[in-house]
Amino acid sequence: MLKLILLGTAGCHLCEQAELIISACTGVEIELIDIAEQQQWQKKYAIRIPVLYHQETSSELGWPFSLQQVHKFIDKLN
Repeated sequence: MLKLILLGTAGCHLCEQAELIISACTGVEIELIDIAEQQQWQKKYAIRIPVLYHQETSSELGWPFSLQQVHKFIDKLN
């Protein structure tokens, strides 16, 4: 199973939309990280969230993205 991180923050409607899109993907485990709670993420992503991030390769997909773009991102990682 592919493990990805969704960087966002509580109350962010764009982050909620991103989570819905990603939840339609199979074979993917998503860890939600609230950047407001972790300074290293907040500094880098404060104005860019939501961001889909693959920690092993440091690959990222920034908002806005569609389901098709998420599938392409995942395919490149597999």
